[in-house]
Amino acid sequence: MAKQTFTAGQVLTAAQMNSLQANDYNWTVDTKTDSYVLVAGDAGKRIVMNAATAKTITVNTSVFTAGDVVWIHNINTGTCTVTAGTATVNTAGSLALAQWEGGALYFTSAASAIFFRGGGTSYGIATGGSSSSITVGGVNYTLLTFSSTGTLTITKAGLFDVLMVGGGGAGAAANNGGGSGGGAGGVASGTVYLAANTTITVGAGGAAASNSAGGPGQGNSSVCGIAVGVGGGRGGSVDVSVSVAVAPAVGGSGGGGMGATNNASTGAAGTPSQGNAGGNGSATTNGAAGGGGGATAVGGNFSTGNGGAGGAGYDVSAFIGGSSLFKGGGGGGGARYSSAGGGTGGAGGSSVGGAGGSSSGTINGAAASANTGGGGGGGSFDGGAQGGSGGSGGSGIVYVRFK
Repeated sequence: MAKQTFTAGQVLTAAQMNSLQANDYNWTVDTKTDSYVLVAGDAGKRIVMNAATAKTITVNTSVFTAGDVVWIHNINTGTCTVTAGTATVNTAGSLALAQWEGGALYFTSAASAIFFRGGGTSYGIATGGSSSSITVGGVNYTLLTFSSTGTLTITKAGLFDVLMVGGGGAGAAANNGGGSGGGAGGVASGTVYLAANTTITVGAGGAAASNSAGGPGQGNSSVCGIAVGVGGGRGGSVDVSVSVAVAPAVGGSGGGGMGATNNASTGAAGTPSQGNAGGNGSATTNGAAGGGGGATAVGGNFSTGNGGAGGAGYDVSAFIGGSSLFKGGGGGGGARYSSAGGGTGGAGGSSVGGAGGSSSGTINGAAASANTGGGGGGGSFDGGAQGGSGGSGGSGIVYVRFK
C-alpha cells in the first residue's frame, strides 16, 4: 500500500485501520515485467520484478523523502539491477539482483538512498570451458574447467567458487653449476560475485632457456575476475665462464637457489597462501641446485651432489571431487658435476613438476606437463662446455563451480 497522509483530529475508519495493520505485516506488492522507474506512490510497497531477461529499476531525485522505504525483489531469471538515475544510490554489496534476491531501498534524503541487500546472495549460473557435473561433500555442482583462456558467460548473476592455478616457472639451465627448479604456479581459491561475462585467463608456463645467459621464463598468472593465481618463479643459475648470473625469482612459488659460488644460493620466496619458497642450492662452484617451491611445501635443498626435490603440489580433488589430482608441484633442482661420479637431479613435486637433470645420463631438466602449473626441472652440469638446459613450466588451469 502506498504511504498515506493523515491530519490532526482525523477519525480513521475500520477499513483504513485494517489496511494499515495488514501492510505492517504484508506490504502491498506491485509486480513488474519490464524495466521500471520508481514513483512516489511506491513508498511502502514491494516492487517485484518478474522478467526472464535483464531489467532495471531506476531511482530518481525529488520523488521520495527522507525515511521512505521501497522493498525490491527479483523472482525471475533475468538480473534486476537497481540503477541510480538522477538520485544517488549507495550500497555495501551489489545493486545487481539475481533470481530470489532483493532488499530495502532506504532514502536518507530526496536525492540519496541506501540499498540494503536482504539475505544471502545465491549462486549464479554460467557456461564456458568444459562442463561436467560433480559432487563434493554431498553437494552437487556444475564444474566448468578452463584449460586455455576463454569467456565465462554469465546467464544468472551470483556467486561462483573458483580455483586458479598459475603457470609454472621454468627451470634454469646449468653452466658450471646445477640450474635450480622452477617454482610452481600459485594455487588460489575463493568465492566471487559475478554479474557480467568475464574473461578467464589461463597462465602460460615459463619458457625454458638453453643456457643461463638467456635466463628461464617466469610463469604467467591465471585470472578470474579479481581473483588471481600468481605465476611461478623462474629457477636460477650462473655461468661462471661469462660472469652471468640469473637469480631465482619470486612467484606463486619461488624458484630454487642456484648451485654455484654466488650470493643467490637461497631459494626465492613464494606468495603467501598460494605457494612456498624454493630450496637452497650449494654455494660452491659446480654445486647442486635447490628445487622450486610447491603449492603446499617448500622446495627441497641440495644434498651433497644431488639436486633438491620440488615442493609438493595441491590436490584439487578437494574442489572438483573424484580421485586425487595434484597441481602446482615445484621443479626439481639440477645435480652437480663430479669427476668421481654423477649426482642425481631432484624429483618433481607431486609428480607434476619437472625432474631435475642428473650429471650423468639425462642432463636436461624435464618440462612440466600442460595444465599442471608445475615448475620446470633445472639442468645439470656435466663438466663439459655446456650444461643441460632447463625444462619449461607447465601452463595453469582454472576451475569454476556453482550449485
